Parts: sequence; C-alpha cells; structure tokens
Amino acid sequence: MSQALERLHSAVVHHLVNTLGWRSLRPLQQQAVAPVLDGHDALLLAPTAGGKTEAACFPVLTAMEQQRWTGLSVLYVCPLKALLNNLLPRLRDYAAWLGRRVELWHGDVTATARRRILRDPPDILLTTPESVEAMLVSTNVEHRRLFGNLRAIIVDEVHAFAGDDRGWHLLAVLERLTVLAQRPIQRIGLSATVGNPEQLLHWLQGSGRGHRPATVVAPGVHAPSATPQGDIELDYVGSVDNAATVISALHRGEKRLVFCDSRQLVEQLGAALRMRGVTTFLSHASLSVDERRRAEAAFAEARDCVIVSTSTLELGIDVGDLDRVIQLDSPTTVASFLQRLGRTGRRAGSTRNCLFLALSQESLLWAAALLELWGRGYVEPVKAPLEPRHIVAQQVLALCLQEHAVGGRLWTEAWNGLAPFDRSAEPIVRHLVEQGYLDRDGELLFIGPEAERRFGHRNFMDMTAVFTAPPQFTVLAGRQEIGLIDPTLLTERSEGPRVLLLGGRSWKVTWVDWKRRRCFVEETELKGKARWHTPGATGRSAALARAARDVLLGATPPVKLTQRAVQTLTTLREKRIPTVASEGLVITREGSTEADVRWWTWAGRKANATLAASLPEVVDGRFDDVSVRLRPDLTPQLWRTATTDAAQKLCLPEIDDRALAGLKFSVALPPQLAVDTLASRMADLDTAAAVLTEPVRFTILG
Repeated sequence: MSQALERLHSAVVHHLVNTLGWRSLRPLQQQAVAPVLDGHDALLLAPTAGGKTEAACFPVLTAMEQQRWTGLSVLYVCPLKALLNNLLPRLRDYAAWLGRRVELWHGDVTATARRRILRDPPDILLTTPESVEAMLVSTNVEHRRLFGNLRAIIVDEVHAFAGDDRGWHLLAVLERLTVLAQRPIQRIGLSATVGNPEQLLHWLQGSGRGHRPATVVAPGVHAPSATPQGDIELDYVGSVDNAATVISALHRGEKRLVFCDSRQLVEQLGAALRMRGVTTFLSHASLSVDERRRAEAAFAEARDCVIVSTSTLELGIDVGDLDRVIQLDSPTTVASFLQRLGRTGRRAGSTRNCLFLALSQESLLWAAALLELWGRGYVEPVKAPLEPRHIVAQQVLALCLQEHAVGGRLWTEAWNGLAPFDRSAEPIVRHLVEQGYLDRDGELLFIGPEAERRFGHRNFMDMTAVFTAPPQFTVLAGRQEIGLIDPTLLTERSEGPRVLLLGGRSWKVTWVDWKRRRCFVEETELKGKARWHTPGATGRSAALARAARDVLLGATPPVKLTQRAVQTLTTLREKRIPTVASEGLVITREGSTEADVRWWTWAGRKANATLAASLPEVVDGRFDDVSVRLRPDLTPQLWRTATTDAAQKLCLPEIDDRALAGLKFSVALPPQLAVDTLASRMADLDTAAAVLTEPVRFTILG
C-alpha cells in the first residue's frame, strides 16, 4: 500500500485522503500503479464496482504530471454513450486535482461543444470508437494536431468490444492513431471477469503484441473457491403476469433492478408492474435518450421502486444503491450474469444477490444450466470474431477519407502490419478498385463513385459504425420523443385502433409520416403491442448446451431452488430423459409415417449448424441449440455410412441473403468472400468434430 501511494503524485494522494476520504486503496488499485506508471500495456480485471476506473486513472494522471504530457494525451473509450455521460463528472473532478481538463465527444454532443474541443483540446477525451472514426474521416479536424500528443488509451468494458466487430474496428482505429502520434500508445483495458485475460490483453495490444510489456492485474479474481459467492435463487413463474405479481409482492421498500433479454419483454413487464401499482422505470436502446435519462435519474433517487432493463444497464452505469437484482429467464453467458450480479452487494455488510424468474420450462432449464456453469467457476473466454474482411474494406475506405489519397503500395503502413489489415488484404483492395469503391490515379488510391453512392450520405457518417441498425420509426407524443419502434407494428393488419407499447405505456397511433419515418401518438388505456427485430442471434454455446444436458441427467446448481422450481425441473427431467444419456448421445424417432427423427447433440447452435451442413445425406436441414433433425427414413446402417470419417470433412454452414445483409460493408467484398466470412463465424468446427466421435444410441419414443 505504502509503495503504491509513494509512486502516485502527491496531489492525487492528498485528494484520495482528504477529498474522497479513502483510508486505503483497493487491491486492484494498489497493484495497478506500478505497471501503469511503468508504461506497460495492461488489463485491469475486477467485478462490477471494483474500482477499475480509479485503478487506471490515478496512475495515468500521475504519469501526465511527472512526464509533462501536453495537449490531448489520453483517450478514454467506452462502448456506451450513457456510460461516458455517467463517468464525466467523476473524471472531471479527478483531473481538476492536477489542473487538467476532461471533455466528452459522442453523437449527442453539440456541434458548439465539438468546435470548442477542436480549438482547445482537453487533456483527456471521453469518447467511442465510432466518434474517433468520425473525427478521423472529417475534413473539419486537423488530425495530427488533435491526436499528435496521445500517450495512453483507456478502454473501459474492453470485453464488450472484443467479442464482436466493434473490437476489430477499435483495434484498427487505435493503430491509425498510433501512426498519427508517431509513437507507441499505452493501452489499458478495464474488464469484468473473463475466462482468458492474457489472450484478451494480447488482443488489445494489436501490433504491439510481443514488442511491448504487458501485465494482467486481477487480484483475487481467480482465487480458488469451492463455490462462487452470492445469494442466488431460482424460481419458476410461468408467465410475465406471474413474474410481475412476484416482483410486486417481494422486497417491498427496496430498490430492484430487473434484467430482461429483449426490449419486448422489458415493455411487457414494465406495463404489468405499473398495473399493480409498482413505481416502475424502463431502460432499453429503443427508448429516447431523454426517456432513459429521466428513468435512470429517478431510479437513482427513489427507494421503493423497480427499473426494468435490457443489458443496457449491465455495464458500469451508476443507478444508485441497489438492493436486489432480478433476472427474467436467463442471459446466455456466465460473464453477462456476473456483470448483473455485480450490481448488488456494494454496501458494507450486504451480499450480492440475484433472483431468477423462469417464464417457461425451457427457460428454467437454461437458467439452471447457466447457474451450473457458474457454480463450477466457469467464465466464457472472450474471442474476437473470425475473418473480419468487411471491416478491412471499411478501414481502407476510411483511410482514404482520412488522408484523401493513399499510396497503392503504402496503405498497409496505416495499421502497422496488424493482421488482417496487412498485405493479406490485397485481394479486397483490388476488388474495391474493380467495383469503383476506390479510384486509382497512378500509385494513389482515393474514394470512388460507388463508395460515394453506397456510404456518402451525410458526409460518410454511415462509414463510422461497423454495426447495422434495423430501420425503425420515431414515436412522438406532440414534440416529445418517446423512442423507436419496429415498422411492422405500423403495417400489420389491425382490428380497431393501432396501439403501441413503449416506455411501459400504451399509445394510440394518430398519424404516420412514412417519408420521414415518424409516428405520432397519444396516450391511451387500451392494451398496446411491442416488437423489435433483432438480427444476428447466434444461439447458445456448446458449454451452456452441455450444462443443460448435465442438469437433465441430475446435476443441480449450487443455489436456492423454490419448491415450484424443483417440481418443474423434476417434470422436465421426466419429459426430456429420452433425449440424454450419460454414456453418449441419443437419436430419437417419434411417429411412423412422418417420423420426427432427432440427433440430440447438446452441442450449441454453431456446432449443430456445422453438423447440418456437413451431413446432407442424413440431415433434413433443420437444427437448434440442442438437436439436429434427421431424415425420417434414417437407419443405423445409413447413419454409420454417413458419419464415418465425417469429422475430417466438415463444412461451413450455408448462409442466406437475410443473414448476409446484417454483415455491414459486406457489399464491398467479393460475394463469395462475404459468404465465407459469415459462414466461418456461424461454425464451430472443433465441437462438431468432437460430437462425431461420441457413441450414439437409437431410441423409439412411444
């Protein structure tokens, strides 16, 4: 402790004691001081509310003073604008201890505030990768003047980036910033518990991997324990109305946060709770910014209330002093559950807690499987998506916007040799030239007419984000924006008034402005509908599917189970026991003429997609998270013939046009390369190969 404090700047230590009233640093904060001050790339790992922000910022502020950093020297990057808004007051206070400035830049920041930042850059800028990209491609930003003094980048919730294409985008942008700064930039990642911290840090290092010192700081995270700690209970309620009844009756006088894994479920539960007189607030991505801010601010100040949210409140946004977390159904990863569990137990003497309410027998099984994995101490490894060729295309186009013209042989230098933004991308660049996305003038490449046509709207703003947002209509009550809805709610057949459910309230549609995608409403007592299209669902993992099989075979997670949960789980085991066997896998046949024949792999959606594509002789093409449908005329002999050596001949899943449309910038790739990119991401070759080695038993169901 004393060594850590001795290395921090005296002004920082003074304010820790006298302003914050801290008697000591937390273990993570103590252990982070040395590697961060020594310039190491670092991953700081701790549960929610573990003090990660301070663990990074206090030594970075110290380095800023000791090494006399000037200009914009630190970027603090977050995946959510709301998280940035939440952090701003705290970080401004910390920086002010040393006479330093912090500013905010994201899509909701006014043009006036942005111009002020460009005229007089702060010491620390809170932003998103998309906003950094927007600055890099903007003709109004002097890139080298703004970013030339960068020394460190703090990436908050780095695991949330690394698991999807935003992570590849972030890495590519960081490499371009390194080129602008003409020096290595220290990279500090902040993360909740993950299963592969060393690999996550190496991923974050980008082109610096193997060349720069790297330190994982994770005190106590991997300490051995017989059972993970927490007051966890699993209940079966059977419906949203029953869930609302339970929530309204339990824990009165306490502040409760309820997680749902769809916006539609948030709306339905919110409306049901309000009908029961519960003070309820809602938060999800399709509510307007003002609606969410009002709800989160009111919730932070209230006591006897409930906020119902999607994963938007899973990350580190402060919603005050929580008493309870409740989960409807189950998230699909242990890592997500740990984030949610970590929202509670922050007060001295309190315990982290979570009540699971299963709405169906199937969801009860998945919740029990998740808790079984949690009880074993399992946390998923974070893995970057394979083959981000579409991000390579986006980055080449973005670089041409940034530099106006790029040398046809020098473009790879922008990413310091980081794969896949290296020479391996030359076929993609040739395709961009051939299709008119890029023009060539001698040795120079620059933006072509096809890129202007596809992405040039609003000064290429569509180039700054690598995810595709489905079309939605803005809902307005007078001049007040309520949020966004799926347009199918406005086009489907409706008897009587068209009524929407948004913000936990019902709204009657009075007029639709189809051209401007706006929908005008007024509040009503009628019952409304909520729906959103969520593309790209990848299903459950092999680990979770196998845990569900273990539960059916008798494994019981180390948590409290209500009598209803025990009874329902017993019924479910009796019903599903023909689909599992301890000594191998099962193929069931049900019916005679149009027999339903299924191979119960319990291998996860991606492995089953791989198996379905690889065994066309016996598979009818349909599959889910736990099974693959087989031909009705399947015989054991036909099965043995089809599966012999199949593990050595696995194929990638087939891709339809609708799935491909969700892969942003895929239009800038050769068609087959775009298909291969998505197919590789929907496959699990290793699990599929392992499944094919397991013995199979044929069973006829009565």
